Amino acid sequence: MNYQKIAFEKVTQSIRAFKSISLEEMNAVSLMKRRDTKYTIPIKSLVPILMELQNEYQVLEIKHRRLMHYASVYFDTPAFTFYFDHHNGKIRRTKIRQRKYVDSELTFLEIKQKNGKGETHKSRIEIPDFESNLSEKSKEFILKTTQKSMELKPVLWNHFHRITLVNLKDNERVTIDLGLTYSMNEIEKKYDKLVVIEVKQSRFDRNSRIVQTLKKHRYNPFSISKYCIGMVHLYQDLKYNLFKSKVLKINKISF
Repeated sequence: MNYQKIAFEKVTQSIRAFKSISLEEMNAVSLMKRRDTKYTIPIKSLVPILMELQNEYQVLEIKHRRLMHYASVYFDTPAFTFYFDHHNGKIRRTKIRQRKYVDSELTFLEIKQKNGKGETHKSRIEIPDFESNLSEKSKEFILKTTQKSMELKPVLWNHFHRITLVNLKDNERVTIDLGLTYSMNEIEKKYDKLVVIEVKQSRFDRNSRIVQTLKKHRYNPFSISKYCIGMVHLYQDLKYNLFKSKVLKINKISF
């Protein structure tokens, strides 16, 4: 039995203790405009943290599943504009992806835009399935949302599993991503031991139970883009000077 399978079984067992919440109920905390705070932890630390959250959070359950499978394809310009906007610290930036919520059998074209206040706004439309060549409907949606006409192409695929926790009282969602796998042009990179936690709030609340629990376990916010990290490892000639410290930390957790 491999390391990832053992870890997944322990995590799956730990989230059985949470009360469940349906997709419809969770929509009350959709937070399309929000402040995102990310953390990276090793998967061996996840179960102890989850055990401390059981009384205040519910876990999303769809078709009797609590560990959901997600698949995404990211789009960028031929010059990798979205990647370099993030790398160079541009405050206002955009990411465009198609995401399949495999367990829900739903696929969306999603646009994430970060404003100058550190807030992230997500816009999306449902599409039938992944589009390597963007449909006219998708192109129109991108133009209307970004107010820019761009040449876009698929540059990165990723797969991962996600646990979604919801705190209705505090209007808060927490996504926990594990089993991250990136691929493009027959190159693949896996992060079996890495967990990315994202706390989504209308504004950052230091008194949040998840924030306090992570602090107790000596984990502090760590700004990270799953997209950019994937790009660094799959495109060897891509400049990543400003990401070096982040890549080193992630590699330290992963090996």
